Amino acid sequence: MGAVFRKELLGYFTSPVGYIFLGVFFAASGFFFYSTALSVGSTDLSQLFIMLYFALLVLVPILTMRSFAEEKKQKTDQCLLTAPVSLGGIVIGKFLSAFVVYIIGISSTLIFALTVSVYAKPDWTVVAGNITGLVLLGASFIALGILVSSLTENQMVAAILSMVLILALYILQIVANYVSVEWIAKALTSIAFSARYQPFTNGLFDLSNVLFFVSATVVFLFLTVRVLEKRRWG
Repeated sequence: MGAVFRKELLGYFTSPVGYIFLGVFFAASGFFFYSTALSVGSTDLSQLFIMLYFALLVLVPILTMRSFAEEKKQKTDQCLLTAPVSLGGIVIGKFLSAFVVYIIGISSTLIFALTVSVYAKPDWTVVAGNITGLVLLGASFIALGILVSSLTENQMVAAILSMVLILALYILQIVANYVSVEWIAKALTSIAFSARYQPFTNGLFDLSNVLFFVSATVVFLFLTVRVLEKRRWG
């Protein structure tokens, strides 16, 4: 796992992918920070974190699209699958490398909070909740993107399909509002990522929402391992 992690992490910075992700994320988050906080003289960063959901919709698929799709395209996936490392180790190594790059990106939000604290004392409980939510949300999106990448050899297809799925997970809550059958509406809301993420933006630390995102991440990674198992023995 360690070798896969180091190889993938280095790959993000020997190709444009890592720089594109970080550059666009820093630019987008900076713009959101200015428009929702600095320009109006507010210390409330909740709108910043809400808007970052939509930035992740585009940026995470860019970060994960090459994870396995590139291996399949270059025909190096068989070497990877027959390497003396478990499939779980391969998947976790790729996940952690993308997650590290992601964490570097969202570190900018802490800088924004510190900037605001120069002028007025922000609610650090809310800031901590927001960052926690962003970490958990990003982890689940990365795991989903890696799963999608394992299903195709075309990076663009992987990116677009990941964007569609992330958007679908967002609009589930909207769809639920138009469903007249109560139990179906509740079921849709319970798996809507936007509904689970929203409380974090208000500084509410709900253990059930933490477990939801952790479980989603684990499920997506588990499914990726199963896809690789099928390919190894197929």
